[in-house]
Amino acid sequence: MRPRQWVKNGLIAVAPAAAGTLSHADVIRHTGAAFLSFCAVSSGLYIFNDLRDAEADRQHPTKRHRAIAAGQLPTGLAWASAVVLFLVGFAIPFALWQPEGLFLVLGLYFAISLAYTVWLKNIAIIELGAVASGFFLRAYAGAAASHIFVSTWFLVVISFGALFLVVGKRSSELQKVGAGITRRVLSEYTPDFLHQVLTLSASVVVTGYCLWAFDTSSTGLSSIHHYTVPIRLSVVPVVFAVLFIMRSAVAGDGAAPDELLYHDHTVQALAVIWALLLVVGVY
Repeated sequence: MRPRQWVKNGLIAVAPAAAGTLSHADVIRHTGAAFLSFCAVSSGLYIFNDLRDAEADRQHPTKRHRAIAAGQLPTGLAWASAVVLFLVGFAIPFALWQPEGLFLVLGLYFAISLAYTVWLKNIAIIELGAVASGFFLRAYAGAAASHIFVSTWFLVVISFGALFLVVGKRSSELQKVGAGITRRVLSEYTPDFLHQVLTLSASVVVTGYCLWAFDTSSTGLSSIHHYTVPIRLSVVPVVFAVLFIMRSAVAGDGAAPDELLYHDHTVQALAVIWALLLVVGVY
């Protein structure tokens, strides 16, 4: 189930937080329900992925320690657990007053993730978009659960930010593990290509975030103009975080988003500074 990766589902709270509505009781309830739904469904998908990739995982330096690959979890129990988690995850949205939006986003996340595990992960370029879509849909689910308006720039930043993290991880895997050893699609990439995509996505992330931070009409802060200063200052930790992650990826030390948040003190500090500036600016 990889509970350590549930930190990714924290993206669900970003849209309500940026909209200044996360302090509302109904929004907190809907956001919490969406978080639990994605935890359950993503856990079921992780189990399904490990069942299909057990043989390949046994050849990986770290993935070989996963429960199914290591033979610690019986196959039958793993299948049963995945099915139960899927049912629970899709049942939770019906606890909301109007869950249609969240249910649709959750269903799309499930379909794309399932297609990725079965097929898309072996198609170059497409697999990058499939993985990145998981981050985007998590962020959009927070808005869908509480019917919150999402600015265009917010969607741009989330989309290309997800692509940036995925490409950074692929770049590090290509340098550390090698092409085609445990992830066949890596043989379709070259270091130069991944570095170019990394630069492209980073440029769009920084540009998009700056446009969001300086456009008071999209943040909804035009009526309290003096509070836009912390929002604009939040550009600084974002830029430094992007540069730091780029340097790590190019050096072959890139990691998954959850690993960065758990282990990298620099990223942790920048995330805290960014969050504080956002809270002060919005609330």
